[in-house]
Amino acid sequence: MALMYKKPKRLWLRSNPDFTEKWVQTKIAEDPSILGLGDLVLRDQERIQPRAGRLDLLLQDPDTKCRYEVELQLGATDEAHIIRTIEYWDIERKRYPQYDHCAVLVAEDITSRFLNVISLFNGTVPLVALQMQAIQVGDNISLIFSTVMDELTRGVVDEDEDAEAAPTDRAFWEAKATKGTVSLADQLLRVAQEFEPSLELKFNKFYIGLSKDGQPFNFVSFRPKKNQINLEVKIPETEEMDAKIESSGIETLEYNKRWGLYRLRLTKDDVAKKPDVLRELIGAAYERRAG
Repeated sequence: MALMYKKPKRLWLRSNPDFTEKWVQTKIAEDPSILGLGDLVLRDQERIQPRAGRLDLLLQDPDTKCRYEVELQLGATDEAHIIRTIEYWDIERKRYPQYDHCAVLVAEDITSRFLNVISLFNGTVPLVALQMQAIQVGDNISLIFSTVMDELTRGVVDEDEDAEAAPTDRAFWEAKATKGTVSLADQLLRVAQEFEPSLELKFNKFYIGLSKDGQPFNFVSFRPKKNQINLEVKIPETEEMDAKIESSGIETLEYNKRWGLYRLRLTKDDVAKKPDVLRELIGAAYERRAG
């Protein structure tokens, strides 16, 4: 059966008595993925805030443990909505500092004026602004959430000013770890040089990175320890890559979603005997960095 085109109609919930803020809140609570922020789970709804009202929704990413403080408003956002969103975020992050926290502002209309105001906070306050549209198609209604301002992306490892301000040398890392584990960085460098022969190790206080023509060129980084070396590879997480790493038997740490990093804990035997999967990981990261 051929699909038939049906022109959608936008509804403004603020002026529609059949659909309330509570109704929207319930729909998000039933399926937080409709926000487009990932596979989140509901932690709490109408969460009481000490001397500050109620937080509409508290959501959590089960992988990263990041919590999202979500404040809804039908119609256009205003000063009170912005203040409330930031206030609830601040309360929650102070009560539960063991989690990362992100404020999420949701409204049917986010004007350029208020978007400019919100953007002033982004960088100090992790803040996402979502514009919600209620769409009617026939006898059905759907909610569509569009990101109009995303959480500020923090600098990647090659833009880390603290690291750039604290260069060090091989002796520093050999004393902090061992000569043997630092030499594993040399072996992994040779793998990276298969894709870019001019690469060199760049020793920083917090990690060992890569440089090209004297400038940072990081797509992988190394953190030698006493008995192994941690390899960080900047590529998106995929089920296919997860399966390859798992089948190789290499020990992995939790994928860092904030920075987009695979983190592998490598022994001397891993580097020597499992070059294929390491070459694939490093090559994929190089292609993303060079492209």
